[in-house]
Amino acid sequence: MDKIIIRDLLAHGIIGVYEHEREQTQDILINLILHTDTQQAAKSDHISDCLNYHTLAEKVKALAESSRRFTIEALTNDIATLCLAEKGVLKVQVRVEKPEAISFLRTVGVEIERQR
Repeated sequence: MDKIIIRDLLAHGIIGVYEHEREQTQDILINLILHTDTQQAAKSDHISDCLNYHTLAEKVKALAESSRRFTIEALTNDIATLCLAEKGVLKVQVRVEKPEAISFLRTVGVEIERQR
C-alpha cells in the first residue's frame, strides 16, 4: 500500500472543555498518512490520476477551524471520516495535537487509524 503524507498542517480553532479554550482559537497541529494506490498516477504522470492532497488539506483545515469540538478524540475521528470519504483513500492515520494545551508539555494529542 502506498502512502501520501501530510505533515504539520496548522489550523486555528476552538477546541477544548475549559471556558478559556472556548473563548479564543488555539493552534491545532494535524498530521495525516493516507494509504492509497499511486500506481496509475505513477504510470500516467498525470495530475488527474493523483489524490488531490492540496484540496484534501484545505478541507481538513476548514473542518478543524469550524468544528468547535470539545475533545481532540472527536475532532480526530471527524478528520478520519472526512479523509475516508475521498476517492482512493483506503486507510488513514490521523494525529491531532494541541501545542498550547498544557503549559509544561510541548504538545498533547491523539492518533488514530481508520479504514474503509
